[in-house]
Amino acid sequence: MKFSLVIAIVENTLEDKAIDIAKANGAGGVTQMKGVGIGLDEKKTFFGLTYERPESILFFLLEKKTSLKVMKALKKEFDLEHSGKGIVMTIPVEHLAGIPMKQVELFEKQLKQGDEI
Repeated sequence: MKFSLVIAIVENTLEDKAIDIAKANGAGGVTQMKGVGIGLDEKKTFFGLTYERPESILFFLLEKKTSLKVMKALKKEFDLEHSGKGIVMTIPVEHLAGIPMKQVELFEKQLKQGDEI
């Protein structure tokens, strides 16, 4: 079984919705981090300071086909190519240790069902 890491960086206000979308498309758990982002066009505040937008960084370790399904769902729901609301990417995982067998069994079940992506 091959795995991928889905990394989604979204506005803080969209964090819960992004997690719900991912779970509805086969994700189990998520690791969350907080961050700040400065876009292409830096915004200045009254005192000349750069505005840093608060963001949520979400990590989903998923079976490869499920990761693509989650990525496509997030891309579509948030219109990521046009909205500027975030970014989503996948990274292949070569070696893995520590994933619970319960989660592996769930991934295997999803693969056997042959869910369309």
